[in-house]
Order: sequence, then C-alpha cells, then structure tokens
Amino acid sequence: MKKSWTLFVASRYLFKGRGNSPVLSVLGIAFGVFALIVIISVMNGFQLGFIESILEISSYHLRVDSFPQEKTEELQEFIFTIPGVRAAVPFKEFQALARGRRTGQQGVLVRGLREDTLEIDSGMASHLDFEAGFFDISNPRSILLGSELARRLGVGLSDVITLFSITGILSAEDEGGVETFTVRGIFRSGYYEFDNSWAFINIDCVPLLDNESRLLLGIKINNRFNDRSTLERANRNMPEVFHEARISSWRDYNRAFFGALRTEKLFMFILVGLIFIVVGLNIFQAQRRAVLQRREEIGLLRAIGGTQRQVRFVFILDGAIVGLTGAGIGLVFGIWVASNIQSFFTAIENIVNFIIDIINVVAFHLGLGLSGQFTVFSPAVFYLREIPSRILPFEVVMIFLFGFLSAFAAAWFASARITKIQPAEVLRYE
Repeated sequence: MKKSWTLFVASRYLFKGRGNSPVLSVLGIAFGVFALIVIISVMNGFQLGFIESILEISSYHLRVDSFPQEKTEELQEFIFTIPGVRAAVPFKEFQALARGRRTGQQGVLVRGLREDTLEIDSGMASHLDFEAGFFDISNPRSILLGSELARRLGVGLSDVITLFSITGILSAEDEGGVETFTVRGIFRSGYYEFDNSWAFINIDCVPLLDNESRLLLGIKINNRFNDRSTLERANRNMPEVFHEARISSWRDYNRAFFGALRTEKLFMFILVGLIFIVVGLNIFQAQRRAVLQRREEIGLLRAIGGTQRQVRFVFILDGAIVGLTGAGIGLVFGIWVASNIQSFFTAIENIVNFIIDIINVVAFHLGLGLSGQFTVFSPAVFYLREIPSRILPFEVVMIFLFGFLSAFAAAWFASARITKIQPAEVLRYE
C-alpha cells in the first residue's frame, strides 16, 4: 500500500467529512494567532518605548562613578577601546525646585551635560523631539525643559525661570544655590516622567547650584543585553588609576521596573494563549468523534494493508492541516494589522462613532441625552500621540508554532483511540 494514500484520505475526511467541518477550528486558531500577535506587538510598542526612553535618556546601559574628575577624557578613551561601545557621556545631576511665571515651585531633576552630547550620543538625540527651540546649552545660562514641566511652570521659549538647588536650601547657607536660566528648548521624550520633571543645563554650570554632585560617565553599547560581558571586560582591563571606579549595569538600577514589565507581558501572553487551549479542546473532541464515526472505515483500511501508524497519521494530518491553515491565516492578518495599527484603530473608531452618530440623531428626536465621541486611546487619558507597535520576529514565530502545535497535539491525543480498534471485530460488527 503506497504511503501517499494517507494524504488523499486525510483530505477527503477533512473537506468532505460527515459533520466535521474544520472551518470553526481554523477560525479559532486564526483568531488566537491574530489576537496574540496584535496584542503582544502593541504591548511591545509601549514597553520597548518606555525601556528605550529610560536607557537612552536617563540611565544609560552602564554607568561609571567614583573616578577622578580630571581624568574624565582618559577614562573615555579607555571605554572606547572596549568592543561594542558606541557612546560615553559625562554628566552630573541633582534635585532642584523650579519657578516660572506661575506662582509656586515645581520639583525637577536637573542633569548637566556637555553641549556636544547629542553629537556623541545619537541614541539620546533620536529620543528627544523638540517642540520649541533645539538642544542648545552652549550658553551657561541656557536650560532645556520637558514639555509638561514647561506647561506647569507656564513658560515658553526665551522665558526666564529660577532654579533653587535642594542641596543649597538644606545647607542653610545665605547664598545657597539659586540661579536664573533662559529657556532655549522644550523637548518631548514620549515618557511622561521625563517630560514632567526633567531639565538639562550646561555641565559647567552645575557647581553654581550644587557643588556636591558627582561626575558620572554614562556608557551606551550596541546591544544592551551584552552589558554583563562589557562590564566584566571593563573591570578586568581597567587602568590602575581608576581602581576605585565602580561600574553598574542598567539591570541593577532598573530591576524592579523592568521585572514588572516582564511579568505583565508574561501574564498577558498566558491569558490570550488560553484561546489556543479552548480551540485545541474543540479539535480534540472533533477528532475523537471522527474516530468513533469512522470505526468501520478504519477497520477496512487496516484490513487492506494500512498499518496502525498510517491510519493514525490520517487523523493527525487532519489536525496538522487545520493548525497550519489557521495559524497561517492568523499570522498574515496579525502582521498586517500590527504593521498598520494606527489605521486599524482609526477604522474601529470611525465605525463606532458612525453608530454613535446614528444613536445621537435618534436620541435627539426623542429628547434624550447625547453621547460623546469614542476613542480607543484618548490623548486626554493616555500620554500618547499615536499607538505604538513593535513586531519581534522571534515572538511571532513562537505564536505561530503555538497555534499550530495546539491543533497538532489535540489531533495526536485524539487519534490514540485508533490503537484500540481491532479490524476483525469492527468488520464483524462486534
């Protein structure tokens, strides 16, 4: 008996079966793959946006502290000898209070940078979008404010603000750090915490406000996941003059936040993945029913030479075809929607708002209240300009395999009943 007969019989059972239409199973797998790809892509967009903003603007991939300030350039030269390093930026930071045109003071984290920082650090440059002005701290009295902070202070470009160093206030000195600055740029990072409470000034002006702030060196590497190997290599080859320098990784000072994001993503993956379990159980029951309904045909196939493994393979092949078809359809539509997520949500909003408009017309004539417009992610609630989406190939492949294997496994276990069917008993109608 030729082995090719299994594919022929499987296709006949699948598409011309007796009451076992695979359409619902295919749609179930397709919807599961589609939903998981879209949801995980949007979640990646949010999470990676936050993570990259933190690493590119705030924490860097590695930090070096406790080194001689006069040896900063020498330390930079050493850091650039390590493979994979793309930027090394000296900076200082301190807490302060800011006062603008509006009454009251706002807490702010002030970071002192060199005027050529964006030329050295292209990653930071790509994550700062200037709504007004540009990155200009060449003048010691220049300051750059986050967009939300500028709004709270009631200031705009070329306005003057006053900074009060927290350290200066607590020191109880008469001339504790108080300085005025002119706003030369208003930036937006997309991360509310930075836009609401961050400011940049020239690093040479920091001692006027806070003489106790330490000089740090922020290091960027090409692949942030190589931070441990880069850190070990830096410690191993560190010149003796920097023997007291301490290097820390982004994993150390962002452990709690990144751990929470990872846990959130894992649980979302599990919850949406329950769709596959439900569809798998549906396929399992359908295949078990098919085996019972085709006992006579199975007995006949065994009687004319089909082995137990070949007959079982017919039903496993049915499940594999269902899984492959459903996962393939879900993959194509999932990637398409995730790549055009803004258009997708805009279409949903237009449809819902069209229905709301019809309801409002009816409600107006009936003298009832009117409903407002619907938005999926309202800018009034969410700190967003557009919905982010990031497709990670590895995760897409895993989702596809998950959808396919759920159907394959269901068919595998359901077809195990075939091993208990004895051809002679079936053909004698026992």
